[in-house]
Amino acid sequence: MEKSVNRRKLLKSGLMSIGGMALAPHLVQGAFASQPFYLDTHNRLYYSPLSREYFLDDPKETKLFAKLNANENPYGPPKSAITAAQEAVAGGNRYAWREMYSLVSKIAKKENVDTKQIMMGPGSSDLLEKVALVSFMEGGNIVTADPTYMSMIRVAEKVGGTWKPIPTTKEWAHDLDAMEAAIDADTKLVYICNPNNPVGAMTPAKDLEAFCKRVSKKVPIFIDEAYMELAHGPDAKSMAHLVSEGYNVVVCRTFSKIMGMAGLRVGYMFGLQEFIDDIQKITRGGMGISLTSIMAADAAFGDDSFQMMTKTKNMECKEYVSAELKKMGYDPIPSYTSFMIFPIDMDGKEFLKKMNAQNVGVRAFNIMDQNWCRVSMGTMDEMKMFISAMKGIS
Repeated sequence: MEKSVNRRKLLKSGLMSIGGMALAPHLVQGAFASQPFYLDTHNRLYYSPLSREYFLDDPKETKLFAKLNANENPYGPPKSAITAAQEAVAGGNRYAWREMYSLVSKIAKKENVDTKQIMMGPGSSDLLEKVALVSFMEGGNIVTADPTYMSMIRVAEKVGGTWKPIPTTKEWAHDLDAMEAAIDADTKLVYICNPNNPVGAMTPAKDLEAFCKRVSKKVPIFIDEAYMELAHGPDAKSMAHLVSEGYNVVVCRTFSKIMGMAGLRVGYMFGLQEFIDDIQKITRGGMGISLTSIMAADAAFGDDSFQMMTKTKNMECKEYVSAELKKMGYDPIPSYTSFMIFPIDMDGKEFLKKMNAQNVGVRAFNIMDQNWCRVSMGTMDEMKMFISAMKGIS
């Protein structure tokens, strides 16, 4: 879709816009959240050529018994992080540079990179948006999968970039060959969300590594690994090692998912120092993180038992939900994340109304002309509530 569209063009294209703040809270996200969202002729949010989202005009967000619409960790923050944040409040009159450097040093050791190769931010979405802001101020295009996570793409378009969306494969992985073929002299960045949101699929590690080694010689590759620490299986392999091997790859992580700190807002990215320096010449991500969040992140970073508990329970819930959905005739996409998506034979808005009436919050998409439900993994009790609600709709 074009970067700027007037009313006449919107009418002609079948798209109209509404203010972002009119939407459900979980849909209002990112640096440009107050900007209009475009609606298609069916009153769905226009995300991409292949993807739309349904929304309710007046959702019961505050009355939900099972809030399963934002991919939040239901178990966190861990007690270690809560205690650290509470103890840090008394020092809130001071800037947190020293404490942040301590956290950065731990991250550098884990990822096998230099501290100068790391940029912190209040959540990974903030870092995606800052990279887009700096990278596309003078135009250029970004190559991504479709569907995928939209934060970086929206900002890139707002500041002057264009978008080349490439449909995923039939297995919902990134079509790496097609993405490589789409790269041209104006391509500034390739964005890969792996595991991919909103479909939850993983691109095979062997294929992705070969792609990164080959293509990063032409253009930087940004890999969003927000859900990687929750993934299982042989393809659940980070591309972080490519950074220390000198490839022009940027890897982004968040404390929001496995560490249960979505509301505390801490994330980081790491890449070649020249890339990080170029971003930090314009904007500083660490300025947006509070002392309490830094100390909570520092404590959660080493809380291996909490992270393992989260990963285990997340997998248990996915196995339960997948089995129950299949009993009802649904066919969920195998998930490597903290959510699951499956096709539904019902209008998406009507589906949301029926689920909301049972105090269960989920998301509803239209992808490739098929309606889908995306449900986040909550506690096992919440997932049983979700399955009960699914059995109650007709």
